[in-house]
Amino acid sequence: MTLVDLEITLREQRGTLDLQAIVESAAVFLEDAPAREIIRWAAATFGDRLCLTSSMSDALLIDLVSRVKPGVDVLFIDTGYHFAETIGTRDAVQQVYDVNVINVQPSRTVAEQERDLGPRLFGRNPDLCCYLRKVEPLNRALEPYLAWISGIRRDESPTRTGTKVVEWDAKRQMVKVNPIARWTQDDVDNYMADNGVLINPLHYDNYPSIGCAPCTRQVADGEDPRSGRWAGMGKTECGIHL
Repeated sequence: MTLVDLEITLREQRGTLDLQAIVESAAVFLEDAPAREIIRWAAATFGDRLCLTSSMSDALLIDLVSRVKPGVDVLFIDTGYHFAETIGTRDAVQQVYDVNVINVQPSRTVAEQERDLGPRLFGRNPDLCCYLRKVEPLNRALEPYLAWISGIRRDESPTRTGTKVVEWDAKRQMVKVNPIARWTQDDVDNYMADNGVLINPLHYDNYPSIGCAPCTRQVADGEDPRSGRWAGMGKTECGIHL
C-alpha cells in the first residue's frame, strides 16, 4: 500500500469517524517515515480539523508543520505563569511563521485561582495547578479538532519511551500525531541550526526544558535536561501527555 492509498482509505474511515482504525493503520505504516511525511499524511487526512500545540520552548515543530500546512492552528496555553521570554517567543512566532497562533487561557485568572484556592497552589498541589492551568484549558481548545500534533520525543524521559508516531488519545477521544517521536537531541539540534529555527532565549541560560516560571529552574551541566521541571516535587509530567 502506498501513502496515497493509505490516505484514500483513511479519508473513507474518517467519514464514519472510525478514528481508532486510522490510528492502528497509520501507526504501523508511518513508524519509519520521515517527520515531514507523517505531517503530510496528517494534513491530508484531517484537513482543518488538525492543529498543533506548542509551549514556545522553540519553534521546531511550528517550522516543520507550517512548511507542509501553512496557516495551521497553533494552540499555546497561556497559564499566567510563563516567563517573559516565553511570551516573547510566542509573539515572535506569530510574526515569523505562517501559522495561526491561538492563545488558550484557563477559566480563572491567577488572581481568581488564588482567591478561590489560596496562594501558590503550584507549590502546594502542583498536579491540581497543572490540571487547572494546562490540561483543562487544552482539553477545551482541542474539542473542534479530530487530531493534534505534539512535539514529544521518546528520548526525553522514561514516561515517553513508548510514544508512537500516531496514537489514539483515549482521554480526549481523538488522534495524536508525534512526528518527531523517534528524533534524538542531535536530530533536534541539527534541524534547528540548519533551518534557523526560533528558540526561546532561556535555552541559552541553562533552561533546556521550559515550563511555568515558578516550577522551572536552571539545570547544571550533566543533569537530566528535564530535571529543572518541578524540581523536588516528585513530578515529571504536567498531565497533558498522560
